[in-house]
Amino acid sequence: MFYGAVVWDPWLIVAQIVCLQCLYYLTLGAFLSFLVGTRVSRLSLVYFFDFATVTTSTVTGWCVIASFLLSSIAGAGYMLYLIERAKKCLDFAATLYIIHLFICLINGGWPSSITWWFVNVIGVAVMALLGEYLCIRRELKEIPITRYRSSKEYFLYMSKCLKR
Repeated sequence: MFYGAVVWDPWLIVAQIVCLQCLYYLTLGAFLSFLVGTRVSRLSLVYFFDFATVTTSTVTGWCVIASFLLSSIAGAGYMLYLIERAKKCLDFAATLYIIHLFICLINGGWPSSITWWFVNVIGVAVMALLGEYLCIRRELKEIPITRYRSSKEYFLYMSKCLKR
């Protein structure tokens, strides 16, 4: 994770992007099915990719907004295990939301709702900042030098190893 020289591996980066994107949409689907699925007769991909569903004028719209924001929090947790480096969190969060924007463009056209833009900007900020915070906490943990409680135990262990 933190050892040795950093090697640029494009296949690893692509795999991390694909995994993060899939986990984000799986989590979004779970939150949408729980929060929105109970309110509508038929849950479809419109709630994922159409900007018109992200609205503050209905309770269902608020549930969609909550689903997107909760998914960004979960995405920060995914970055802790997939990305593992604080300095890469902003890059991966921005990439996720840029890919989401392109999918939305294909599906529903240019998002003209200010609410959609606000929710997605807040989502990328939450995912990047919370992901960085979680990764920094992991990076700053103390690394144990030995697994023995005292230097005396370590000395006895090493003397036994040398006698063999």
